[in-house]
Amino acid sequence: MLPARRVSWTFAAVLALTLGLSAGAGAQVLDAPDPAQMEDAPDLGYRPVPHGLQIPDDLEMGAPSSVGWTSMNRILVFNRGPNPLMEFEPDGTFVRSWGQGQYDRPHGMRIDSEGHIWTTDVNADTVRKMNPEGEVLLTINPDDTPLMNEPTDLAIGLEGELFVLVGHGQGEPHVLKFDPEGELLKSWGEQGTGPGQFDTPHSVVVDTEGMVYVADRQNRRIQIFDSEGNYVKEWAYKGLPCGLYIHSDGTMYMVSGFAGEILQLDENGRAVGRNGQPGRGLGEFGEAHYMTLAPNGDIFVADTVRPELHKYVKQ
Repeated sequence: MLPARRVSWTFAAVLALTLGLSAGAGAQVLDAPDPAQMEDAPDLGYRPVPHGLQIPDDLEMGAPSSVGWTSMNRILVFNRGPNPLMEFEPDGTFVRSWGQGQYDRPHGMRIDSEGHIWTTDVNADTVRKMNPEGEVLLTINPDDTPLMNEPTDLAIGLEGELFVLVGHGQGEPHVLKFDPEGELLKSWGEQGTGPGQFDTPHSVVVDTEGMVYVADRQNRRIQIFDSEGNYVKEWAYKGLPCGLYIHSDGTMYMVSGFAGEILQLDENGRAVGRNGQPGRGLGEFGEAHYMTLAPNGDIFVADTVRPELHKYVKQ
């Protein structure tokens, strides 16, 4: 039997690194649930189970940074180990790994409607677009635009345009808008706390109306813009909005960083369901970083701090 979980970093090592990297941005790691950072919402109706991924003995999966479901109906884990992209069948059977030696610090990953895999490398200042087979089709880096500094996440717009968040604590925070070929069209944002300003923009999604939702992590809010960058409104939260996800049915979810929560949001941004908490037990988080839903409704959450890939199934 192949091991259900094997990671290359210990909890203590990753915790120490995270504290060191995040201290300048005001982040804090919770050892236990803190009501001041937890949303008040009913139970989402899920329970944690082991992820069940069958990782071969000769491979390591590092701290999971992001997770997605591919056009081939497989789970793809973007991680900070020697095998940055690891792909599995829905039953956990290992399929392949790739990207060795190509990433400095994996961060965000999205899979678009055509099956293309997009990744951000926050230390190498690089965005990559790959086909479903993993072949690189497009690379955007500072040679293309000097604003490409610490990219955290990206989203694809209704016309194929690309929205990239930059500025993970050291770089100036912006939203960059590119055309489908990777040409910069415009940018907006700056450091600050006002409308259209950011402190660590960390996740971005686009809804069916073309509205752009940005998780402004250290400002503890989601800001909403139109596709041209005009500020519309914002939603405030107790914890640190870390990863956003819009399901195919239009439902929006958010994972709330060190508060360790999976939140379902309504059309006004209010939490209407929640699961999870900080800790070291099954389904408890160091940092709930990014998430995805499987076709059967299972929730997978990438946790960069414990480190772990968490799986939640319906009750």
